Amino acid sequence: MTTATVELLAKDLNHQGGVYCPSPLAHMSIWNSHPKVYLDVARTGQAKCPYCGTVYKLKEGEHFHGH
Repeated sequence: MTTATVELLAKDLNHQGGVYCPSPLAHMSIWNSHPKVYLDVARTGQAKCPYCGTVYKLKEGEHFHGH
C-alpha cells in the first residue's frame, strides 16, 4: 500500500463530488493498477482508496458545491 496524498481542487471532482482511483491525478498508470473505484470526497473533504491507500482530499480552502 502507498501513503500518497492527492490534493484536489473542487473542479477536479465529478458532478457528484467524487473521483475515481486509480486516477491520472495521482500519476497512476490505469493499465497496471487495481480495479476502478469511486471515492466520495465531497462528503467529508477526503477519501482513502481501499485498494492502494491513496488519499484524495480537497485542498485547503476548496469547497464543493454539488448539483
